[in-house]
Amino acid sequence: LGGLFNRGGGGGGRGGRGGPQQQQTRAQEGADLEADLTLDFDDAVNGLETTITLTSEATCHTCSGSGSNPGSKPETCKVCKGKGVQDEDQGLFSFSRPCTSCSGRGSIITDPCTTCRGIGVEVRPRDVKVRIPAGVKTGQKIRLKGRGGPGRLGGPPGDLFVRVNVADHPLFARSGADLTIDVPITFAEAALGANVKVPTLDG
Repeated sequence: LGGLFNRGGGGGGRGGRGGPQQQQTRAQEGADLEADLTLDFDDAVNGLETTITLTSEATCHTCSGSGSNPGSKPETCKVCKGKGVQDEDQGLFSFSRPCTSCSGRGSIITDPCTTCRGIGVEVRPRDVKVRIPAGVKTGQKIRLKGRGGPGRLGGPPGDLFVRVNVADHPLFARSGADLTIDVPITFAEAALGANVKVPTLDG
């Protein structure tokens, strides 16, 4: 398994309640991730289900992403009353901005998780199962929805894109969906024609 790259973090929230401004400050979609997987030629032709191991951000296993130690829970922010935003009146106009007390969460963690220190995510190894379709080619990406970086503040997780690299075969090559092989023949066989035996992937 090769490198792992962050392809960009989440933006506007899908989760959260209230108006659009509250959703943007209270939920963030997880980042999309990429991983490299090298396959044997035979496995790429036939397809398989395998497991890859990633070291990346994942939902904290201690607090399940809440940010609070087990047995405790966040308290509703007293400044914004749980809305996550503060309203400002400026003459004829009214504006909303993320609450400065809770940073838009709507709640305050008073007893932070000792594993993730209150952020709800941790960096750790994790195993991900991936089904590789038959006929996959080098450079092709397999999308695993929801298996990327964890969301923040209740947002959904990102996706994982597995980039495939197919190893060379000592005998066979590929031309589109076809297998090709070079078979040596004599001059007489070329001139007169002949029946020759050729190997296949099955033996």
